[in-house]
Amino acid sequence: MNHPLCSQAETGHSMKSLMVFLFCIITSTLNAQDELLEREEKALQEAVAKASASVVQLELVGGLESQDTGPISAVAVSTDGYLLASATMVPSDITSILATTPSGKRASAKVVAHDFSRNLVLLKVNTEESYPVLTVVPRDQIIVGQWAIALGRTFSREFTNQSVGIVSASNRIWGKAIQTDAKISPANYGGPLIDIQGRVFGVLTPLTPHPQGGQSDGTEWYDSGIGFAVPMADLLPHLEKLKAGENLYPGRLGISLQSGNVYDLPAAVVAVQPKSPARDAGLLKGDVIVELAGKPISRQSELRHVLGAHYAGDTLKVKVLRGDENFETELVLAEKLEPYEHPFLGILPDKNHGEAGVRIRHVYTDSPAAKAGLKPGDLLTKLNQVAIEGHNQLRVELANFEPAAVITLEVVSDGQTKTTEITLKPLSLVAPTIAGHPLPVTAAPANDLATGIVEIKLPEEANKCHAIIPDNYRADVPHGLVVWLHAPGDVNDETLKQQWEALAAQHHLIVLAPKAADENRWQPTEIEFIRKTMDNMINTYNIDRNRVVSIGRQAGGAMALILGFSHRDLVRGVIPIDAPFPLRAGISPNDPAERLAIHAILVKGSPVSAAVGNAVKALRDAKYPVSEAELAAPGKITDEVRQALAYWIDALDRI
Repeated sequence: MNHPLCSQAETGHSMKSLMVFLFCIITSTLNAQDELLEREEKALQEAVAKASASVVQLELVGGLESQDTGPISAVAVSTDGYLLASATMVPSDITSILATTPSGKRASAKVVAHDFSRNLVLLKVNTEESYPVLTVVPRDQIIVGQWAIALGRTFSREFTNQSVGIVSASNRIWGKAIQTDAKISPANYGGPLIDIQGRVFGVLTPLTPHPQGGQSDGTEWYDSGIGFAVPMADLLPHLEKLKAGENLYPGRLGISLQSGNVYDLPAAVVAVQPKSPARDAGLLKGDVIVELAGKPISRQSELRHVLGAHYAGDTLKVKVLRGDENFETELVLAEKLEPYEHPFLGILPDKNHGEAGVRIRHVYTDSPAAKAGLKPGDLLTKLNQVAIEGHNQLRVELANFEPAAVITLEVVSDGQTKTTEITLKPLSLVAPTIAGHPLPVTAAPANDLATGIVEIKLPEEANKCHAIIPDNYRADVPHGLVVWLHAPGDVNDETLKQQWEALAAQHHLIVLAPKAADENRWQPTEIEFIRKTMDNMINTYNIDRNRVVSIGRQAGGAMALILGFSHRDLVRGVIPIDAPFPLRAGISPNDPAERLAIHAILVKGSPVSAAVGNAVKALRDAKYPVSEAELAAPGKITDEVRQALAYWIDALDRI
């Protein structure tokens, strides 16, 4: 029999051995981890050292816009001194550019060409020195999760600044960009995004997720964990064109697609713009695009990705499904489309009419409809022999015509069916001063939704939001949605309720008041929060999609414009009050099927009035329906002004 003391000694010895064993394993693991970290750190440093010689510092001299800009970055793309930089960082009025050379000297450089689709600029350095050029990562080797290092040369000519992250997406901005979570900002715009081998993924530049000219240039994303680089592999095939001084532009088809979720809906054409590549190629309303440039298309998002990879002037084959048959054709993408102007029949539709056809609520004075003898109560049943199902369909059907086009309408008037020929006119800017839309004659359905000031809670958002629901809200009545974006520091829901509750009841409106996280300042990235609040209202209340309006004063007005232009699928009107127009990304083409009207309110003597006037002219030149009004300083919004705005909102569904 073993002695108890011997047994205890053996047990203690075993425990000691186990502890030593575990200590060895832990130490070995920690040493391995330390070794791995050291190897990663060394590899990152070697990658930076390998790529740094191709990162060039540019100094901008002259020009009003360059006065607030320090040195910026660029990346060499050829040994003979061609560089790519972010167009955001190179002002259009720059008079002189100095670039660092491989020896550390400075030489003059000039802008050669722009890539307006990807927000880049090509420059040429006047030097005999040879620049090292980075090896390019092939497109099929760009994989989510890879190390990514953002390089710039803004703080020093001798050293590069760097930010380490990963590739977080490989096909963003409709196929134009790689996304990284490395810190991307003006400190490295124009520099390269490289991999752990020192190869170049792409050129860093701010880009906007909204296609074709949302009123943002993408700079709001900097230092947010969302940064973009244009793949160098995509740029190389077009480099010779840029070297020859040829600017590159986004390619445009000239079609409008069915509104809705682009990731779910097929690429069904609802309107073909006159004098466009699509019209010249024979595409028709009702066609469904199933293939473009040899790539299969099943959803609108896929069409945008394929189109995003191409430039104006590219010739593409397109295949559409027309009825039960396939139709194939070829088209050349356009740099610009002739500005589209909305045609006008001259009526307001009766939204209470729930059957086929369009019942006329109001006829505009001296309009094509008035000249044809149409009157309130008449029922429009056919347009050029096409049956009219409702006012939304009629509006889209007319989008395929130009002002001055001649159409044929079938009308039921006083029990008699007649056919009349009508010559359309440009869309009227007049808002008739008529009573709000009458309520349905049927009894109101039961309503269990809250009215008055209602808090809108989004679980994933810290921002606050309230809505003003009229006490006479009926679930069977479509209500306009007025999104009020407050001026800095001007947040008072009770005051807003007092100002709008009577008009909301009279004109069937819901006022939505999302708040900035910092009530003294809006951030452009809060646009997505605002959109979520709007979607919440649409899912909860009966919202008239033709009367969704963003309105705001000063910075709130600028946000209203950004919201309107970046969410064209939803917003139908924008009312900026004494607000600068943020047109850094340019003006997107007027869309036949997604009409956006602007009513600019200026304040006499305001420092932004001249700039607003220029923006209004530019929008009118693009054939947007733009009206304006001017208030005496300090620009008080009186009850009379609000009533005029309610009339304007009421007329947004005019046809």
